[in-house]
Amino acid sequence: MSETQQATATAAPLVVNIQYIKDLSFEVPNSPAIFTTLRTAPRVDLNLDVQARRITEGEDVFEVVLAIRAEAIDPEAASNGSDAPSKVFLVELAYAGVFSLNGIPAESVEPILLVECPRLLFPFARNILSDITREGGFPPVLMQPIDFLALWQSRRPQAANA
Repeated sequence: MSETQQATATAAPLVVNIQYIKDLSFEVPNSPAIFTTLRTAPRVDLNLDVQARRITEGEDVFEVVLAIRAEAIDPEAASNGSDAPSKVFLVELAYAGVFSLNGIPAESVEPILLVECPRLLFPFARNILSDITREGGFPPVLMQPIDFLALWQSRRPQAANA
């Protein structure tokens, strides 16, 4: 067996080549006034998306992006009947990883990319979100663990219909 064949045979099925912040935005549109008018903890709405794409055609190397959007609203402004609730802050984070898949059967590629890879990225993205909101002068946003399998399964019927 050649060195190349031996290296391929012993390669791990899933390799994290690198992980990184692809994009990060933190906005406090009503600063500095929001720091003097905010009386209660803001309501934080979270949206999460997972995207995966092959980097080079013919190779099993993929970029997986965990996109998180956290928008905080002043609950008092929203309950006072004002036309536009007061936006406290907005965080948009795209946290990515480059993954190599070695010897993975074709039917397993999608669940690995959309379930296992985001599961590996999530703790790091969660920490970045927490740190950036704390450093921005607000209580840290602490995301609960995400069931990426349930998220993937819920989107499969939508993808089939599209």
